Amino acid sequence: MKRYRQLAPVMISDFTVEKWHHPVHNHNHYELIYIRSGKGWHTIDGGRVAYKAGDVFLLGPEEAHAFEIHTRTRFIYVKFTDQFIHQQGATATPGVQSLEYLIKRRDAHLTGFTLPTADRRTVEAIFAVVSSLQQDVARAESIVWTQVLALAIILQRNLPELQAATRPERDMQAMFCYIHKYIYTPDKLRSGVMAAHFHTTPDYIGPYFKRHAGVTLREYVREYRGGLIRKRMESGKYSLKSIAAEFGLTDESHVRKLAQ
Repeated sequence: MKRYRQLAPVMISDFTVEKWHHPVHNHNHYELIYIRSGKGWHTIDGGRVAYKAGDVFLLGPEEAHAFEIHTRTRFIYVKFTDQFIHQQGATATPGVQSLEYLIKRRDAHLTGFTLPTADRRTVEAIFAVVSSLQQDVARAESIVWTQVLALAIILQRNLPELQAATRPERDMQAMFCYIHKYIYTPDKLRSGVMAAHFHTTPDYIGPYFKRHAGVTLREYVREYRGGLIRKRMESGKYSLKSIAAEFGLTDESHVRKLAQ
């Protein structure tokens, strides 16, 4: 399978085509794709989703995709790397947290985002701003960043909440999404609180999670939180104090410990 590699932290593309010229491929970056006009099919990891004007897709690095164009289509792309996510500022915002959550919501990657009319108009305006910056992206990175954060907040608030179901794979998907959503709020990740949310008991949820995930609930939370903290520390843009405050940690030494 072809793999596209991007060295720049962020790139913007705005193009109109009648035929898709790329093979099924993945990349080393993330892609926010806006359908400005046209319709057809979007193949993502072997599944097919119909697309139309106003649709938005978010793809991660390992997701293979291609388009099948039925009517002339205008695409607007924002392609960005992990470096771009954590190089923009010294403090995390709700937009950063929304973006990190969206990146982990793989179910949304496979289907795209369904938006109400008001949000569709806002998203259209945001991508118009993004498109206007494509000729000098390097100088406009901070402006692109604010547009990406605004999109992340809008897309997250339109995601359906996953609830526990009768199938283990659905239960686990809901639990992972819950953890990713509340990773910045430690009290929400206590076994008793999670058990109440999923209508079970603290004695049951821990063994259930380990049986189906292969690691304990505590280990998974620790590793996921540690990964996010390490990215912030490696960027050099966040103070230990700000990281501790963002993740609800007691002090800076706790941050260092989790990042090990």
